[in-house]
Amino acid sequence: MFTELDFRGHIPIYLQLVDRIKHLVATGVLSPGDQLPTVRKMAAELSVNFNTIARAYRILDEEGVLSTQRGRGTYVLRPMLPEQAAPLRRAALEGMTKSFLERAHHLGFSPDEISLLFDALFIAWREEGRPPRLEG
Repeated sequence: MFTELDFRGHIPIYLQLVDRIKHLVATGVLSPGDQLPTVRKMAAELSVNFNTIARAYRILDEEGVLSTQRGRGTYVLRPMLPEQAAPLRRAALEGMTKSFLERAHHLGFSPDEISLLFDALFIAWREEGRPPRLEG
């Protein structure tokens, strides 16, 4: 859930974690009342200093996204308002699309090949009322 952090990028890990948690709340993956891992557990899972996680949790607590209760844990406090969630969802879609296009390019596909396949899959999605499923 939190493995999409870029340890080689220029954005500090704590800010990436703040954005990631906001995205998970905005998309409904995390719901009000859900408990997050402890600071130490999350730090161990991500192999980062626990102060990095504590800083992200503190920012989210100050913004009212999380509630940290000493001795009880850290919980998602409230759902995001639609106007808060929309830009995060849009950014997530753009990131997925850019990642897909970059991988397809590295595999040697041309823009026309990608467009033809995408269009076919998109048409199938509209006709079936759901996106095509991965095989396997």
